[in-house]
Amino acid sequence: MTTLRPSNGEVEYPRLLEIWRSAVEATHHFLAPADVEYYATRVPLYFPEVDLTVAEVDGIAAGFSGIADGKLEMLFVHDDFRGRGVGSALLRAALDRFPGLTLDVNEQNPQAVGFYLHHGFEVVGRQETDSDGRPFPLLALKRA
Repeated sequence: MTTLRPSNGEVEYPRLLEIWRSAVEATHHFLAPADVEYYATRVPLYFPEVDLTVAEVDGIAAGFSGIADGKLEMLFVHDDFRGRGVGSALLRAALDRFPGLTLDVNEQNPQAVGFYLHHGFEVVGRQETDSDGRPFPLLALKRA
């Protein structure tokens, strides 16, 4: 069973980074190892900037989401826990708080794109680069 709770803050960032890395290595096949390392240095800088929710399965942090200004900035599930409803639980909780939730998703991550489309989102825009200006196109999504 998945339970959700607020993040415990900085003490928890190493585990959140582990979750992020596991998720990215399992789904972001378009990233070279050097790209993963680049983002691994950046992701912890974003944690204090978002409202973090942690999903636990049997007391183990299995995934997390981060929201800022009604926008889902991050949602990652450890590869060991994918397909068990963790991401859906995090997304439902975000939508409960922000019915007008928006998000950006890597166009080159078809699993994530499909996940959000399955949950009623639609593509409303596209940009050629990510927020760091790197050549990884993003799709802007909102609830249909």
